[in-house]
Amino acid sequence: MGNKAARNLFIIGSLIFFGIFLALTYDTLGQLDKRAPEITPDVDAGKMVWHKYDCIGCHTIFGNGSYFAPDMTKVVERKPKGYLKKFMMDPKAVKGEAAMPTLGITSDEADKLIVFFEWIDKVDTNGWPPKPILATAAGVGGKQLTAGQQLYQSWSCHNCHTINGIGGTSGPDLTKVGSRHDREWFIGHFKDPMKYVKNSAMPPVTAPDAEIEQLTAYMLTLKEEVTK
Repeated sequence: MGNKAARNLFIIGSLIFFGIFLALTYDTLGQLDKRAPEITPDVDAGKMVWHKYDCIGCHTIFGNGSYFAPDMTKVVERKPKGYLKKFMMDPKAVKGEAAMPTLGITSDEADKLIVFFEWIDKVDTNGWPPKPILATAAGVGGKQLTAGQQLYQSWSCHNCHTINGIGGTSGPDLTKVGSRHDREWFIGHFKDPMKYVKNSAMPPVTAPDAEIEQLTAYMLTLKEEVTK
């Protein structure tokens, strides 16, 4: 290939790839507005609270920030809003071993932060961050899930609670909870957590009595093994 042909190939190739780059850039810019909902004044107010307390110094959003504390990108999917508000205002009252200090976040500021988190949750992140892998369809050891186990999973109780090492740590470990409480306690606690546990951040379970009975029946099976 002569020098002239090589030069022409370089110029033509560069123009083609530059055109592809412009097309991809145009397409990306067109997609961005569709992937994120409108930023309202309430969302902006929540972001200001986020910056006021330098939350990004410990947490991440969309992968940006520090990695000392949990990622907040999809936090409203993992935790009830009532829990989030109480925790942000007084972390150790909700979880005694919490590493997060009491920052002085007011009730109004906590509400604004939650609006900001709800906006973030609606942004299309292509499935990021990935959800934790949990045993679902077949249950443990291939056994069919009971009605109570199905409710426990469908209501995302595992986001806050742990059973046999699987689940979140925001709430108490339920592995042997059936050895500590009876049927009446569970039913009453599900309907009005604050009445049974001081400073509980768990929201009331708003479900038919039949389903609360099914979840209670499952809790009662979680007992400490008796050695013979």
